[in-house]
Amino acid sequence: MKITANGKINLTLDILGKRDDGYHEVEMIMQAIDLHDVIMVEKNDSCDIILDCKVDGVDDDKDNLIYKAAQLFLKTYDVNCGVNISLQKNIPIAAGLAGGSADAAAVLRGLNELFALNKSDDDLCELGGQLGSDIPFCIKGGTMLATGRGEKIAAVDAMPDCAFVVVKPKIGVSTAWVYNNYKAEIVEQHPATKSMLAALCNKSLDTICKTLDNVLESVTINRYPQLQEYKKMLCTYGAKAALMSGSGPSVFAVCDDKKKAEDVAQKFAAKYKDLSVYVTSPVNENKGR
Repeated sequence: MKITANGKINLTLDILGKRDDGYHEVEMIMQAIDLHDVIMVEKNDSCDIILDCKVDGVDDDKDNLIYKAAQLFLKTYDVNCGVNISLQKNIPIAAGLAGGSADAAAVLRGLNELFALNKSDDDLCELGGQLGSDIPFCIKGGTMLATGRGEKIAAVDAMPDCAFVVVKPKIGVSTAWVYNNYKAEIVEQHPATKSMLAALCNKSLDTICKTLDNVLESVTINRYPQLQEYKKMLCTYGAKAALMSGSGPSVFAVCDDKKKAEDVAQKFAAKYKDLSVYVTSPVNENKGR
């Protein structure tokens, strides 16, 4: 069985405070994108989880989130069977695009279908939330408001038609490091979440672009100031707006359509030859279903 694992970007990301459990209380609007990995799952007779994951920088053993998701699924639902899982990796790692979470979510959805258990998305979200805060969003996809530590999600109005240019620098950023170094006192402006929700409701791409905001830029861009340059150049080349996704270091830019995005991407890639540049689009329905 083949399952698509869509990445994500953050239209907004706000931190409301520190929780008693050590996590941060967040409020963010997340958008699934067509940049995706592909997961293949099949039954085997060994009663083992066999993971084929030959990707530089990605664990291929029991520390892999894919393995943990399969292990939790099989144990929770008392499935007495082994599985083979293979990964075709397209989403860059340590990028702020939820690649690992997307893969784990795809495994949960894939195993649910493979074993015909008919568990609801809410069931899978509850399971996935035990492994990572972004996994529930990656299970449902589309456009979502995420709260709590990110695991509480609610569908909101879909992103209007547009295209994105995603830029991944040759650096990796630890999500834990970014959150641990966040200092609320230096953040002068917080996302206008209600305004973004209204802009999505009105399908106003211009207002959406004006309302993009991510407080974690205060950490990651402070450490890697070249990200601010990349944002500026994407707009110079014709994008409507640009923002860092998640904890970074990836930066995305919003364009009116794919043709414009391809033009922006071509100009950007010609200047910054050592960066990975992708053209993608919003996904408002979960393609992996």
